[in-house]
Amino acid sequence: MTGGGHTVMIPEKDCEYVCDAKFLPWEKLREKTILITGATGLIGQTLTDVLLYANEKKKLELTVLALVLDEAQARRQFSEHLESGRPLRFLEGTVEGLSDIEGSVDYILHGAAETNSEVFVRKPVETIKTSLLGTLRLLGLARKKRSDGFVFLSSMEVYGHPQRGHKVVETDACVLRPEEVRGSYPISKLQCENLCCAYASEYGVPAKIIRLTQTFGPGVSEEDTRIFAEFGRYVQDRRDIVLRTRGETERSYLYTVDAAGAILTVLLKGTPGQAYNAADERTYCSIAEMARKLADANGIGVRFEPEDEQKYGYNSLLYMDLDTSRLRELGWFAGSCREEDGDPLLYMYARMTENNFQDSNYSYGRSHAGKVR
Repeated sequence: MTGGGHTVMIPEKDCEYVCDAKFLPWEKLREKTILITGATGLIGQTLTDVLLYANEKKKLELTVLALVLDEAQARRQFSEHLESGRPLRFLEGTVEGLSDIEGSVDYILHGAAETNSEVFVRKPVETIKTSLLGTLRLLGLARKKRSDGFVFLSSMEVYGHPQRGHKVVETDACVLRPEEVRGSYPISKLQCENLCCAYASEYGVPAKIIRLTQTFGPGVSEEDTRIFAEFGRYVQDRRDIVLRTRGETERSYLYTVDAAGAILTVLLKGTPGQAYNAADERTYCSIAEMARKLADANGIGVRFEPEDEQKYGYNSLLYMDLDTSRLRELGWFAGSCREEDGDPLLYMYARMTENNFQDSNYSYGRSHAGKVR
């Protein structure tokens, strides 16, 4: 987690879980170079920490090449790795402006994208350009370098608005509305998925797609305004959770290291040109239900104070119950929270708050509290 100079690495317990996962063929990464875009983001940082941990434990002699917007910030964020002499190198720049890279690039994990809903509405052109131009640039690089694997980090939002009670599978139609400005995010994600399939078909690039549900855990930025971060701050402050809508959206969630395990599974075992849903199906609930569960567990209340949600760029009401059978057929499962750990959603919150918000001087003002959906 970055913010105010404070940095939190992914806990060793979590890295160890992925490192020990029997469903991951780690030997495929021996002496390989793995390029990660969006490396300073939540998922990018988790992947970086996990790969460097596995490199030491399994003596893989791999190299992580991280594409970052600000190398000075990245060096602060990953200072422990650098001080320990771990094989981490940086490339500074935007994904759409990426130039050629010297040497081999054996695997590419493409996670660079805009993630702020307000920006989807305020800067839709930039949102689209980052997705499309960046993905084209990376697929071209994978083709040139004859990379062994490529994973595009997509989103559950490509499905549009499934009906309530429907279990969403990868072959479902993706119905999106191009006249909605906020569609800059999911529509560009869907086009990037098609680019992956096109490069796999025409050029033999081993490009695969993972459609992630909302993911959180250790490493969440103090400036993150997404609902899980807001709820975490309410809990840490022992304040009542305030919802600015009725909280009717329903979805599953995913713990960060389970997401890392899923991404690596698709990278090393997935089929080129195919998409895979990733979620912890045990966590499916409405936002209101999640708020009440979290409030009851922490002795606080829940209040509903509806506002105009459009100004924050929120997606409209969703029922996103992802089916993960295709991914589980590759051996993956969301196993970081064991049965003895209790409710997986509460476990995720506990792990996030104990590793993120302790010793934080972050100011919890209405500018954040007013954005909880």
